Amino acid sequence: MSTHTLSVLVENVPGALARVAGLFSRRGFNIESLAVGPTENPEVSRMTIVVAVEELPLEQVTKQLNKLVNVIKIVELEPAASVQRELLLVKVRADATVRSQVLETVQLFRAKVVDVSPEALTIEATGTGDKLGALLRMLEPYGVREIVQSGMVAVGRGARSITATSPR
Repeated sequence: MSTHTLSVLVENVPGALARVAGLFSRRGFNIESLAVGPTENPEVSRMTIVVAVEELPLEQVTKQLNKLVNVIKIVELEPAASVQRELLLVKVRADATVRSQVLETVQLFRAKVVDVSPEALTIEATGTGDKLGALLRMLEPYGVREIVQSGMVAVGRGARSITATSPR
């Protein structure tokens, strides 16, 4: 099984997300990552969906997605031809004895501290899943208290855009 990243443009209407996610669910596919947000056109939303599935079933799901009334366009984003990022917020135990070491780790990963308390730091990092995983492994010895991670967002490289100017 291989991982595929789909960029799906949909009309920004209630129920569009449920219909798209339901199609994957009915086919027995687990969505590994899902991020949804508006595009530069407020009438259109972009779903970035990461799913592990073989080529042929993915092609069938893509054809079925295209039949949904709210779906405007579907593009599979290849890793080499797209920019893919995730967001991580992590709260780490960082009292006075280890705070400087935690801050060095944060700088090493080009992350930033977004909240400070006497016993903890909240760190914001963006990057690939591999980079965020490496950061978490480095922070684990200090005591990770809480993690919040977004789904992947992705956009094709270069000047071309898949965004429609208006819904169907």
